[in-house]
Amino acid sequence: MLLDIRLLTVKDYHRMGETGIFDPDERIELLTGQIVKKPVKGPSHSAAVKRVDRLLRSHLAQKVLVQLQDPIQLDDYSEPEPDIALLKPNPTDYEEHHPTVADVYLIIEISDSTLNRDCEFKADIYAHSGIMDYWVLDIPNRRLHVFREPSQDGYQSRVTLTEGDSIAPLTFAHCILQIAEMLSPLH
Repeated sequence: MLLDIRLLTVKDYHRMGETGIFDPDERIELLTGQIVKKPVKGPSHSAAVKRVDRLLRSHLAQKVLVQLQDPIQLDDYSEPEPDIALLKPNPTDYEEHHPTVADVYLIIEISDSTLNRDCEFKADIYAHSGIMDYWVLDIPNRRLHVFREPSQDGYQSRVTLTEGDSIAPLTFAHCILQIAEMLSPLH
């Protein structure tokens, strides 16, 4: 039996939030027309977000806007809240609208318990939307998964780097980041 499913649009999602349908503290995001619960952030996740944020700001200063865990509107049905997004600077800091795909240089998800979700489900959504540069920092395995060359079939380039490697965002080739600097120091 085929079910007739109605997907929510970003406009529907915003109206639901404005009318108080969601608890203000509820951790959710809209992905492919569906409201998806976000996992609880552990201390290692929060620390990694801070480390990567500090690294990006120190290397790129005024060239980008670094956005942490705020919405990006990918299309009419998806508005994820990636852990980190490198955005084109905007004079109003995107006060009139959430950033869109055209505003994004790089999206980074930090994964301490959501690796499959980030590398499969979210990678497909970002690829279909045309996000050119998508990284997943895999905290437990101390790796960085790099996704590039988006297509409707997913990312055509998928590379896994270890903590001894370095990388630069596609748009900022001069900004060489050490993977080890994104991770907690070894004890």
